[in-house]
Amino acid sequence: MIEVKDKINIGLIGLGTIGGGVAKILHDKADSITKQVGIPLVLRRVADLDDTRKDSLPDPGVFTTDARSILEDPEIDIVIELIGGEKPAKDFIEEAIRQNKHVVTANKEILAKYGPELLAMSDERQVGLFYEASVGGGIPLIAPLKRNLQVNNITSIHTIINGTTNYILTRMEKAGLEFSAALKEAQDLGYAEANPTSDIEGFDAAYKIAILATIAFHTDVRPDDVYHEGISRMASQDFRYAGELGYAIKLLAIAKKEGDSIQVRVHPVFIPDDMLLAKVDGVFNAVQIEGDLTGRVILYGRGAGSEPTANVVVADAIHIARSINLGTELQPELPLDAPKLIKPISEIETRYYIRMTIADQPGVLAQITRVFGDNLISISSAIQKEVDSTVQSTEIVIMTHTAKEQAMQQAIDQMKKLEVVKEINNLIRVED
Repeated sequence: MIEVKDKINIGLIGLGTIGGGVAKILHDKADSITKQVGIPLVLRRVADLDDTRKDSLPDPGVFTTDARSILEDPEIDIVIELIGGEKPAKDFIEEAIRQNKHVVTANKEILAKYGPELLAMSDERQVGLFYEASVGGGIPLIAPLKRNLQVNNITSIHTIINGTTNYILTRMEKAGLEFSAALKEAQDLGYAEANPTSDIEGFDAAYKIAILATIAFHTDVRPDDVYHEGISRMASQDFRYAGELGYAIKLLAIAKKEGDSIQVRVHPVFIPDDMLLAKVDGVFNAVQIEGDLTGRVILYGRGAGSEPTANVVVADAIHIARSINLGTELQPELPLDAPKLIKPISEIETRYYIRMTIADQPGVLAQITRVFGDNLISISSAIQKEVDSTVQSTEIVIMTHTAKEQAMQQAIDQMKKLEVVKEINNLIRVED
């Protein structure tokens, strides 16, 4: 017999930027949400360790510092977890599911590391685990991949999925800033954390592409499967030279299917400046999905911020609430296919941009091209740039034809041992 409810109670764990946005939407749009669901959604309890945050709530009386009081409350139907990180958030999600409560989360780290296990647990308990906000912030990605694009044979995903790094790279390109200055600007504006490691070293993007690849390719992809590099080696001249060559530089998270194997990687890339992804600037994100039926689909929007992210969190809660009110079952997760081979970075093939400082003397280029030739790497162009006559050095930029990563790394190691090579300043892959 279906239980008839006159309201649906929500417990919110985490009252930071996004949590505060969720509480505000539930209050300000209560009438609209009631019309969509059929009965009211009531914020019954809010938990956060920072007692001062209760003053931001329309009703401070629902505030508690004890998250367990939400998990153990039999009247709460949906738990929204927005504290982030692995511990204790994972424990809270597991306990909520064990208590037969539906869960909405924006926790990319937990979904990337433990998603299949938690989803299996929620299916067994016949409760929902929804995580639209874990990837792309305010851009709907998870639901389109699971529903609208599920008939497609998805072959690739290219995404700018971290607003902090995209802002930094945009400022380096547009304003000629060096990395450290662009990072400080991002921190001053609140786009980057005081400790920005997760963003600038590619960890955040690796979590997100692991989630997207798991859904798109129906196979288990974890963060440890994702090769990642950050953006701290970028210099202003790389952007200047990229522009001269007809490219933009972006930190891309890439997932590609190649037969029975897939490649999943995060690193800076050269992309042609006439591509739509090259035009995605500032804190905006974009996801480009290639499918056999739809062709190329691009989703674009703000990847972070209180209102865009809170919006999709509340949308997940509304979806669950409608199901509760109508007495319908939530659709279970589709089972994953057999594991696919994750191609190591050493096996990928692409083109490369190399910037290096060499001795300004005859015969140097011949030594360098010999190393490339010995490793079966064909040079597309080699251009001499800035000359420093005081130390008799010059900077050169080399673009290659398609080569295997392993061969390129061997060539780099060999060139570092040449006396005429003073420094390999940067190596950036090219995605045409």
